[in-house]
Amino acid sequence: MSSTTSTRTRILQVAAQLVGDSPDGDISTRAVCEAAQVGAPALYRHFGDKEGLLSAVVDHGFEHYLATKREREASADAVEDLRRGWDSHVEFAVRNPNLYRLMNSPAMRTPPAAALESHRILTRDLERAAAQGRIRVAPELAAQMVMSATVGVALMLVARPATFDDPGLSRRVRDAVHASILTPDLDPDPGASAREEAEVPSAAARLSALLRRAQGSGLSTAEAALMKEWLDRVANTGPEG
Repeated sequence: MSSTTSTRTRILQVAAQLVGDSPDGDISTRAVCEAAQVGAPALYRHFGDKEGLLSAVVDHGFEHYLATKREREASADAVEDLRRGWDSHVEFAVRNPNLYRLMNSPAMRTPPAAALESHRILTRDLERAAAQGRIRVAPELAAQMVMSATVGVALMLVARPATFDDPGLSRRVRDAVHASILTPDLDPDPGASAREEAEVPSAAARLSALLRRAQGSGLSTAEAALMKEWLDRVANTGPEG
């Protein structure tokens, strides 16, 4: 390991430890420099500024969590994968409260790479669910709905544990959000109203997802973009629109 890599790694590890030990998750660059035994110029050379350092700390801390998601084999049930993804996200937040608050802090002008990758993984699972005809809205909108709800629940659990103390809260919110975007598990002989309610938006979301994955749809780039816009509009309107 080169001295440059060693210095950067040492600063990163020290900063991550200080973030974890801090009462409120905040740290000073002076404290990091003192603990890592480096001068301020070295810290700024490697990370640019405090925000750059904190963003790197988040990515460093989330690396193991994201590695498990990258390596996870997709099951045949995309909806079950979505449930597990929600649960693992919230569990990680509860185990690493300071890191999680830092990741979602409004003070971070640029989202850490970990947050963007987590969103991409969620969208990928939703695209699989759409291709299976299991969601009511376009995957991109569904990802925004699920991620905002997941982060909201996780932040409340780590920031206000005394108030949000129901052990089943995350599961209840998860199921409520999923019910709003997923098609129902219909009985073998469902009533026509239940079937028709989910049929059109679900079909539009599924076709939109399949078109994105298709290599030879026969449409030009402009035609494919217009078709996706139409299908997403139908999918996002839902039965009540």
